[in-house]
Formats: sequence, C-alpha cells, structure tokens
Amino acid sequence: MSRPSSADGVVVAQVRRGSPAALAGLLAGDRIVAINGTPVRDAIDFHFQAGEEVLRLALVGTDGPRWATVRREGGKGLGLELLPPRPGEISTCANKCVFCFIHQLPKGMRKSLYVKDDDYRLSFLHGNYITLTDLEEDDLLRIEAQRLSPLYVSVHATDPELRHRLLGQPRVRREILPIMARLAKARIVMHAQIVLCPEWNDGPHLERSVRDLARLHPAVATVAVVPVGLTRHRERLPELRSITPAEARELVHCIEAWQEEFRARLGSRFVFAADELYLLGGVEMPPARHYEGFPLLEDGVGLVRRFTDGWKRVVGRPRTDAFGVGTRRVGVVTGEMFAPVLSALLQDLRLEDRAVEVIPVANDFFGRAIGVAGLLTGRDILAQLSVRAVADTVLIPAVALKDGENVFLDDLAPEDLATHLGVPVKAVEPTPRALLRALFDG
Repeated sequence: MSRPSSADGVVVAQVRRGSPAALAGLLAGDRIVAINGTPVRDAIDFHFQAGEEVLRLALVGTDGPRWATVRREGGKGLGLELLPPRPGEISTCANKCVFCFIHQLPKGMRKSLYVKDDDYRLSFLHGNYITLTDLEEDDLLRIEAQRLSPLYVSVHATDPELRHRLLGQPRVRREILPIMARLAKARIVMHAQIVLCPEWNDGPHLERSVRDLARLHPAVATVAVVPVGLTRHRERLPELRSITPAEARELVHCIEAWQEEFRARLGSRFVFAADELYLLGGVEMPPARHYEGFPLLEDGVGLVRRFTDGWKRVVGRPRTDAFGVGTRRVGVVTGEMFAPVLSALLQDLRLEDRAVEVIPVANDFFGRAIGVAGLLTGRDILAQLSVRAVADTVLIPAVALKDGENVFLDDLAPEDLATHLGVPVKAVEPTPRALLRALFDG
C-alpha cells in the first residue's frame, strides 16, 4: 500500500468511547484516506466502502501516516463522526439565479453564509438542492455507479430558454430534462423544487414544468412549489415581486386539482404546495395523509400540519409537572407567518400558573416579506422585545440559530439577548414536545 496523502480522505471529528473505532485506536483529527486498499475521496466514498465488518484503514494523523484495523460485529456502527467538508472542498454554484437568496444578503456577514453550493454529494448526504448544470460526465457516472439516491433538484422551469433566464443566463447552458431522464433510467430517485416567481415561471409555465416532470415519475418522486423569498437587499438585481394572497390562494387550488389528477393516474399526489402558500392565501392546511409520509419537510411542505397534529397529541396526554410558586410570564418568539397558528394552538392549553404570550417578530433585517421563524435575527428580536413588557422567560426558535454554533445569522447569541433583556432566553427545538416542556419548565 502506498503512503497516504494528507490531501485526500475524510477527517474524524470525534470518536465514541468504547466503540469499534476507539478500540482500533482512531483519534479525532485523523484523516482516513483509504479503506481496504480503496482510496477515499470524501464522505460518500467512506460510507460506500465502510460496510464491511473488517476495515483496514489508511490514516494520516498528527504523527504522520499509520494504519488501523476496525472490527465490528452484527452490523454495528463504527462509532465515529466526520468533519463536514470545508468551503474550498465544496462544488460551488456558477449560476446567478434571479431569486438567489445569497445574492440578497447584506454585506458584512460571516463568509460561510455567502457560499453557494451546487454539490451533488451534499444533495445526497443532506438534501441540499442542486441545479445539475455543472455536472461533468465523471460526476454522472459516479452518481450512477454508487446509486446516489435520492437527489434534490432545483428545476424552476423545464422550458430551456426560461430556465436559462431564471438561472441568470450562465455560461454553461444545459437542458435539465435529458439529464433527469438519464438519472431516472439509472433508477436514481429525485425530488424536484420549483421556486415560483410571479410573472416569470407561473401560470402555463408552471403547468408545463409540472407535467414534464410527471412523465419521469416515479423516478421524479415529488415536486415542491415554493414561493420566492425576497429580502430588502436587492440592489442591482432583476426585478421580482412577491406572490400576493389572492395568487397564493389560486395557486393552492390549482395544485390541489393537479393532485387529484395525479393521484388517480400516478398513485401519488406528486406536486405539493409549500405551507407558506396556504398561510398566505388563508387556505386550511390539508390532513396529514395528504403529505404521503412528509418527504418534503425541509422545503416547508407539511411542517405546519405535522406540528399541529403533534401538538394535539402531546397536549392531550396527562402531565404531573409541578409549577413553581407564583404566576410566571412566558414569551414565545416566532415569525409573523406562523404566529396566528401558534396562538390558536396555545389558546387550548390550560396553564393555571403560567401566562403565555406569542410574540410575532417582524423581520426588519431582511425585510417584511420574509415571515418565517428560521430567518429571524438576534437584533430584530432584541429590538422588538426591548420596547414591550418583557416576560419572565423568553423562548426563541432554535431553527433561527446556526447548527452547532448557537448564534443567529447576525452572529448575536441567545446569551446576548438575555443580557440585554435581563431575563432567561431559551432556544426551543421546533417540536410540540419540546415547546410544551419549555412552557412547563417556564
């Protein structure tokens, strides 16, 4: 075996005590460059090659190259976690989509926020959406050979000319349907996304895209229709507008009509409207069975229904939690869009020793057109809570914090809010059980 190169492989983030990896002597910081003689390029290669019960690993550690043998029994895990790829190791997007959210970020934020990934590996591993425009033949061959499925594909329009304009007229111009047809032939499952821009890809263009993609079902398993999100930082960008409540209402009804057709013809509703369209249009959310297993939660499709159903289940269970002495006021921060739903749910909750208030926070940082909780910033929460009576405890949505760093997009932390407001500030995961537990803990 040749000496491993420190430029290749995957890096171990941590090793669980007593695990097969620990018993083999693996350490955090070790770089795994080959498994059983096969080079490891990235996390996909690692998972693809690491299925054997005996693994001979070529490593590069702080003391140079070495080898280790990992043995596991009964298909147990190795007991290690890998570091995510660094920005320079990610394939970035060469498109300049007219609606790209990253292009609408203000200057001066942390550098990692401006990275536009278009990496099929992250699509497979984490569900990131990719355009397929930058794939080389080697990439397609690897997807087919390693069966990297499912993939999440940003389609937006199947009309070649329209899609080219939506992607900002990139230098590389490739039609998406032939690529998706090739992947479908290789039995790669795809979830498609259409970011709807009024007067661009709506109306007949939307119907054409949906029907073109339906011809590739079941390889194209779903299509999510998501309204464009526009911030106030759109200087020198193409002119776009947000969808209106009337348009959202009409679009939901149109999609529901298509769903009935596809359900009869394909055995699946196939195309789904984002929750934002229901909320904006004032249309009642469909029941859970409508979402066919909730495969598109990351697209905001079915989140509200799953939360409301889960809330009713956990609230209906008896609790023996004891409240503290004296009435306590709890403020629950959320985005303007979800606030009415959450307020209605909390009305049914009987907390004799607790006063609960839903606090909708307007997004002044990005603009009032952005109403979701996940894009709230610390400074907006702080500014809007500072001018009102502060609760004894403030609950904030954990989805507004960057994974693993416990900071908002503007780099403020919950501790900063607590210091300025003078009360505890707690991040709560977006599940009914977590919220109910936080309300009872007060």
